[in-house]
Amino acid sequence: MQQLGLTFCKDRRGGPRIGAGRKRLPAQLRHTPHRSRAKHQAANPVHVTLRSSVRSLRRQFVVRTVLGAVRDSNSERLRIAHYSVQENHLHLIVEADSKAALSTGMRGLMVRLAKRVNKLLFRRGRFWADRWHGNAPTAPRQVRNALVYVLQNRKKHAHPASREPRASVDPLSSAKWFDGFADPIPIAPRHLEPPAVISPKTWL
Repeated sequence: MQQLGLTFCKDRRGGPRIGAGRKRLPAQLRHTPHRSRAKHQAANPVHVTLRSSVRSLRRQFVVRTVLGAVRDSNSERLRIAHYSVQENHLHLIVEADSKAALSTGMRGLMVRLAKRVNKLLFRRGRFWADRWHGNAPTAPRQVRNALVYVLQNRKKHAHPASREPRASVDPLSSAKWFDGFADPIPIAPRHLEPPAVISPKTWL
């Protein structure tokens, strides 16, 4: 029996197409250069910044979803030790066992957070404004500076006329789980919500 040949129609969907895939942002809108990530050392934490296109991350009904995604992104290979949630971006201090674990873990967090918040807000389209930016401190003083920047980041962004209470610590940060303050600071009871962070394991 003679085998029949198959002809493919080029007008149908499927396969590589011109213009397919996620569109890159214009150069003037990129905060993070699109190049290979730096080599990651497992002994060093990473200060990660995630910028969102949504400016409502601190709203009470949104931040619970954000912190839930952060909590569910912790694993043995990627550990989120500290966080700070601002209107349109997040700061994280993370630990990862390898460069692959860091890349995979951050990709999973970004996908998980984008899907959950988009579903909550009944929105579609691009959620993240840029790639995640990472900076790895390599000395104790650099780690201290990163912790101060993350835990006190609200003081940098809060408007003087804001109605938010001028608390000593940001309630939408992991400050309530940090035990390294030099002076006792009044914070909300820890038992009110499960922690979204994991205790750090690296020497820094």
